[in-house]
Amino acid sequence: MKSSFRDEDVTLLLKDITGIVEPLPTKEREQRIQKGTHYSEMLPLEYKPTEKYIQIYEETLEVFGQTIADAIAIVSDKIVQKRGESVVIVSLARAGTPIGVLISRYIRAKYGYICPHYSISIIRDRGMDRNAVNYILERHNAASIQFVDGWTGKGVIYKELKKEIQHYDGVSDSLAVVADPAYITDLCGTHDDILIPSSCLNSTVCGLISRTFLRNDVIGENDFHGAAYYGELMAEDRTYEFIDHIESRFSYEPIIEKEETITTEGVTDVDTLSMRYGIDNINYIKPGIGETTRVLLRRVPWKVIISEQYRNTKELEHIKQLALEKDVPIEYTSLKNYKCCGLIKKLSDI
Repeated sequence: MKSSFRDEDVTLLLKDITGIVEPLPTKEREQRIQKGTHYSEMLPLEYKPTEKYIQIYEETLEVFGQTIADAIAIVSDKIVQKRGESVVIVSLARAGTPIGVLISRYIRAKYGYICPHYSISIIRDRGMDRNAVNYILERHNAASIQFVDGWTGKGVIYKELKKEIQHYDGVSDSLAVVADPAYITDLCGTHDDILIPSSCLNSTVCGLISRTFLRNDVIGENDFHGAAYYGELMAEDRTYEFIDHIESRFSYEPIIEKEETITTEGVTDVDTLSMRYGIDNINYIKPGIGETTRVLLRRVPWKVIISEQYRNTKELEHIKQLALEKDVPIEYTSLKNYKCCGLIKKLSDI
């Protein structure tokens, strides 16, 4: 799979479908999704950030870079404690890929161990790419595999992972993430709903690759799941700007974890919003900074919910800017686990 990631940082177990599948505009994709087409059967047109949005991204990278670097250090140390220095990082494409690069770099620098890093596809309701998992198992010990992603939203992908891993003896279904506001894994850098700057952009911070793709007429029985390479965005690629900036802030001394005060699972907030706004399909509720950003970048948002106590936080400046650009209303209310949530517009309103 062609990408702007360096070969020494990651092996992408993906089939290159560049030029085979035509990306679709957001509203057309949303209409098809709500009529029953699975999101993985289409590719989105990539959002091209405005100058103002890029300015906000650069500011958040500077302001919150240390927070992310510390969280990655914490979760990396936990991974080594759990798996030992023979760990094999398997990141979930695409948001997990730059995080997997950073974790493997941290482990190499601190422990002197060059851990293999693969990135594979996992798709909600369609499962994990078993051809990719089998490829890894042919080359590495099952017990050494550690799955990695960027953050947890509602925990849907984690549930998909747990279901899929039942098919493999000796492979742990644990998921390591930078931020776990859903409170579903202890293998995290923090349970706080922190801004991971890479969530602000799409392919231009993820090696210029699309989200993963699975459709029978393109992906054969023995193929890896697919992805496209957006070479036309090469001039705007910020993948290594992000990776190198975070790595430059790594501390290899022990970091004291912040004491967490929330203990409820994130589904509590989702259930509350579901009842308040009469949303019977929880897939229309995307909680957390990362998921809200995704809704604004590649779905058709209905409204954005921001926790009242974070009304003026700098972490949410990019959310407010995207909402302004896309004319999406913002409402302020009380949330327990998350700083914001994105609500998707129903088909009948599009």
